Amino acid sequence: MKLSEVDAAIRSRMSTRAFTAQAVERQTLRDILEVASRAPSGTNTQPWKVYVLQGERRDALVSKVCAAHDELREHPELAAQYPREYDYYPEQWVSPYIDRRREIGFGLYGLLGIGKGDKDKMHAQHQRNFRYFDAPVGLVFTVDRVMGRGSLLDYGMFLQSIMLAARARGLHTCAQEAWNGFASIVKPHVGAGDAEMMVCSMALGYADPSDKVNSFATSRAPVDEFTHWLE
Repeated sequence: MKLSEVDAAIRSRMSTRAFTAQAVERQTLRDILEVASRAPSGTNTQPWKVYVLQGERRDALVSKVCAAHDELREHPELAAQYPREYDYYPEQWVSPYIDRRREIGFGLYGLLGIGKGDKDKMHAQHQRNFRYFDAPVGLVFTVDRVMGRGSLLDYGMFLQSIMLAARARGLHTCAQEAWNGFASIVKPHVGAGDAEMMVCSMALGYADPSDKVNSFATSRAPVDEFTHWLE
């Protein structure tokens, strides 16, 4: 194994927001998941459950969730019908996290020419999440509710392993928390039971290099900003 190849996979991973229609072979997907299954987990519990959506099943879910997303815009009072299954973001934002959140929001929308008050364009761009950014593959991840919060730590390592294994095969991904608000639609569609909690979804496919949205790059805090050296 070459260090440069590992580093290249990590550094080239990005939240891809535009994909081509090029299909991904099932064997490739199987290989990615098999490699990712080597991710560590507490006492080897391996708490992940994966639902792979392609073709008509993918398209049907996209249609359902986009319709619900449109309906919520017209009738925001229906939001109570779509509760998130766990708190992904804090109830109250503080620095530096709110600053980083704003930076990516302003940067992405600025690149796409979406103004602060342009609600139509903002809604359309947000809905791109629920179209998997046109990726041919959508992955839905769940965990049994009986598991503890530590399983979400395990899950993070599993998801990162999927994204890096995809990069090694020339594919790109976008991990998406946005879908969690529609878990009540997603889970029945994929056959997940009430005992399962939706963790997130993910778009997977070949990046569209011609779409300017994929030129958007996020910044990272320098090492010495988040590291304490103890000697």
